[in-house]
Amino acid sequence: MPRTVILGVIGSDAHVVGITILEQALSAAGFEVVNLGVQTSQTDFVSAAKSHDAEAVLVSSLYGHARQDCEGFHDRLEAAGIDVPTYVGGNLAVGQDDFEATRERFMEMGFDRVFDAETDPEEAIAALRRDLKLTTTEAEQVRVDS
Repeated sequence: MPRTVILGVIGSDAHVVGITILEQALSAAGFEVVNLGVQTSQTDFVSAAKSHDAEAVLVSSLYGHARQDCEGFHDRLEAAGIDVPTYVGGNLAVGQDDFEATRERFMEMGFDRVFDAETDPEEAIAALRRDLKLTTTEAEQVRVDS
């Protein structure tokens, strides 16, 4: 049975290319992807994660204001009883010149994985498989069954 993940672009960001590439890569890797699209509110992420019994939530942002858009996100997830791995990626801060500082900031906000805009989708998928404790055999079986 495919593992369900929620994917979307948070806040006022309208950049769609990144999530389109991620959706295709995740689907090809055997995941069931619920793509919320662009300009998605925190509430919509939480509702989708709950209603789809998601096993991970992946947040994308490219316009540099992810910190503001993600503030309090994990409080909302916790209030809804959702405890799944959360990922954020893209161009997360305006003038982002020290990505390690950006990564640390988002991890302090509660994200399990933080990726920059140059991250290959396969890197995120490999991390997701590790976080969901998917064995290679199980991951391959998910792909075959899809």
